[in-house]
Amino acid sequence: MKTLSAFAIVLTLAAAPQAPPPAIVGRWDLTLRSARGDHAGWLEVRHSGIDTLVGQFVAAGGSARPISRVDFKDGKLRFAIPPQWERADGDVVVAGRLDGDGLTGTMTVGTAAPVEWTGVRAPALRRSSPPRWGTPIRLLNGRDLAGWHAIGNSEWQMVGGVLHNRASGGNLVTDRSFDDFKLHAAFRYPKDSNSGIYLRGRYEVQIIDLDDDPTAVGALGAIYGFLAPNQAAGRRAGEWQAVDVTLVGRLVTVVLNGRTIICEAEIPGVTGGALDSHEAEPGPLLLQGDHGPVDFRDLIVTPGA
Repeated sequence: MKTLSAFAIVLTLAAAPQAPPPAIVGRWDLTLRSARGDHAGWLEVRHSGIDTLVGQFVAAGGSARPISRVDFKDGKLRFAIPPQWERADGDVVVAGRLDGDGLTGTMTVGTAAPVEWTGVRAPALRRSSPPRWGTPIRLLNGRDLAGWHAIGNSEWQMVGGVLHNRASGGNLVTDRSFDDFKLHAAFRYPKDSNSGIYLRGRYEVQIIDLDDDPTAVGALGAIYGFLAPNQAAGRRAGEWQAVDVTLVGRLVTVVLNGRTIICEAEIPGVTGGALDSHEAEPGPLLLQGDHGPVDFRDLIVTPGA
């Protein structure tokens, strides 16, 4: 009896007719609805091998979490993942149903009551032509917080021309929204502090005093949970640093202290803690204030023309 070589088996499989991908495959922008209001979420489902589905999931907080297996049959979706930052007595279980280009479902954390959510297909955000840039806008006037508003109990104040977040409190958001833009920011933080800049209020550029792994997806300059810096470019806590970010559609470039650490990389989806998941729309800049103290001396945005 003859046996096929591994190479022949691969060729046979490659030549076989390929079934269309399940309709659930792709990226989804989610809105989680709770008693405290709506929260942004995100889901990606993709193939692994012949017929296994895997993915990533972002809930109301935290980073993108891997999904080892997504079950999808007869329009019904289900997966379970371990808790991340949730104080839970069991897994996070997500169940839903696909109806056309919409998803509806529930998320249950341990034995807590289910949280309802809805989802729509995430936009590609591909631009048909190179960006043209407008006039730079200074977002800090050195005197007060004009042009900004706080969410929650604000600890932000202007001191000697420097925007200072004294302690963990509310986030600070621009009154104005932006689509494609370039951003220059000068910042500093004390030892062990943690903050961030949310682009369009959805994608966090991480600001953190973290020396253990400066090229992790949670390191200084990372797009939190998604894109890691390609090198260590941070300075010591207490020193002024500079970050320059260019965001065009989903493509982001991050230059930290003069060194390019992320170059035209695609941001897959929203970060936990995002203001919303409406990715096709412009959004504000958000300065994270609910983790620790941080100072900003310059914030200059150049919007697309």
